[in-house]
Amino acid sequence: MAVVVVAAYVALGGQDASDGLPGFSGPSWVAWLIAACVGAPLAVRRLRPLPALAVVVGASAAATLLDITRDPYIPAALAVYAVALAEPARRASAALALTLVVSAAAVVAGEAVLTPSGPWPEAVATAALVWLVVGAAWAAGRVVRERRGRAARRDRRLAEQTLAEERLRIARELHDIVSHSLSVIVVKAAVANHVAEERPQETRDALQAIEQTGREALTDMRRALGVLRGDAAGQHAPGPGTAPPPGLDDLPPLIRRAEQAGIRTGLRTRLAAPLPAGTALTVYRIVQEALTNVIKHAGDGTHCQVAITADARGGVRVEVVDDGAGNAPGSGRAGLSGGHGLVGMRERVMMYGGTLEAGPRPGGGFAVSARLPPEPAHGTAVSPKEATA
Repeated sequence: MAVVVVAAYVALGGQDASDGLPGFSGPSWVAWLIAACVGAPLAVRRLRPLPALAVVVGASAAATLLDITRDPYIPAALAVYAVALAEPARRASAALALTLVVSAAAVVAGEAVLTPSGPWPEAVATAALVWLVVGAAWAAGRVVRERRGRAARRDRRLAEQTLAEERLRIARELHDIVSHSLSVIVVKAAVANHVAEERPQETRDALQAIEQTGREALTDMRRALGVLRGDAAGQHAPGPGTAPPPGLDDLPPLIRRAEQAGIRTGLRTRLAAPLPAGTALTVYRIVQEALTNVIKHAGDGTHCQVAITADARGGVRVEVVDDGAGNAPGSGRAGLSGGHGLVGMRERVMMYGGTLEAGPRPGGGFAVSARLPPEPAHGTAVSPKEATA
């Protein structure tokens, strides 16, 4: 663009008065210098918008007074656009006002005073045309600046929302892993401490359960961290040595850990079709958290039944019901609705547009029931903002 403007002004500097307008009669090097000053700054107008505008407007005014220019200050309009796009509103408005004053004064002085080419009204009309071109360029720059500002703010909001969702996902995964494993470890440690002298064999069994649960927790933690590192590096597939996320096939070991903690647990699954990996992970985490609550709040001797049903369309129903027959300190679960466990379960279910019901049973005990739709339907799933509320 700068090269085109310089070439055009060099051509205008050598033009005669055959078009009815006064022509430039000075030395050619002056025309070349003015052409360079009008066009060359356009090459750096985005890097130095205000200095470029000052040089272009000054050279354009000189070209007008010397009868070189024939255009309505198009180079000045290009420079003004860059200023409006890059500078704050107050500075851009001041630059616009100064440009309008200088250009109008140069046009009126050149066409009506120094080398009159017509009456005063024609000079004023030409100045008005210059103002229209320059003002339109400035307005276009401000509009583009506002649009880019809104887009940048929207991108920042999306980035903050994504970061918050990622933190929530990490917290949820770590909670599900650590809470369940530590609950089993604490229960078995309490049993071992209570019967250490009277029943050494039961103490050894409890310590073995603690060791096994700790090893499984470390494996789950490494798996979760491996997935998170893969996501951070832009890798979605598990890396070498990283197991896939848990699913329905991992429920039996989960049931065994609950039994080691003294919970008599049964598992019943009825699947009409295989579940997607994401849905299977959600089902696993729901069962894991429900069993964790049974271990922590119902205590040893509780009977618990886990039922998972999936229809042919892919809809899933998960039920974890206990009779509350155990004897655990502080087993009242009325305040469970405010805990992080049920909050995490609700968030997982809401991400799929499902429903979750959790509360005491009329005949005693506690029940957790979750329903997931056949697929994450866009029409029924809640927004991420609602899911994190």
